[in-house]
Amino acid sequence: MSVTSLSFPYGESIRWFAPDDLEALPATPLTEWLLATGSLTAKLKSHCRHFEVKVLGEALLQTAPHESQLPHAWVREVLLILDGTPWVFARTLVPESLLARCGDELTGLGDRPLGELLFSSSHFTPGRIEVAGFQSCGTLASLAASLGQNVQGRLWGRRRYFGCEDEELTVSEIFLPAAMDIILSNQ
Repeated sequence: MSVTSLSFPYGESIRWFAPDDLEALPATPLTEWLLATGSLTAKLKSHCRHFEVKVLGEALLQTAPHESQLPHAWVREVLLILDGTPWVFARTLVPESLLARCGDELTGLGDRPLGELLFSSSHFTPGRIEVAGFQSCGTLASLAASLGQNVQGRLWGRRRYFGCEDEELTVSEIFLPAAMDIILSNQ
């Protein structure tokens, strides 16, 4: 794997939609993954023998206007790897004010999955899910290529909001081509 933190951050501009607002969702197996209300981490772990988190980067950054109403957020980007194959690119945005309250829990994750924290802590409440299907010719396509995966069609992903008191953090999870091939082959 030739991915380095020198390319951090990878996130690109994606238009997210409520599932009911999309003209069409992908084939059924992938739709089930996109709309799963439980922990995606737990679902991924149930489909492999070895689960790994590879941190691509994490830092307090100025956010793009399309990502957040706040000028700064803690950004964490990781790959979720199943049995040696990168399946998911995940990007977390935590408002700076929320980081001030819960920072130690979030910034001290290292190579542990954020999903385990979000679904085990009483501080966080899972919220709405948005989905996106998009053609990637930018940073995510470059990331996939560096992993030996070619982006030939649409990528699909989901964005989930997690409430913490009066604030929200967001977790975007993009299924990489290898994962989509495996999921769609199980139709």
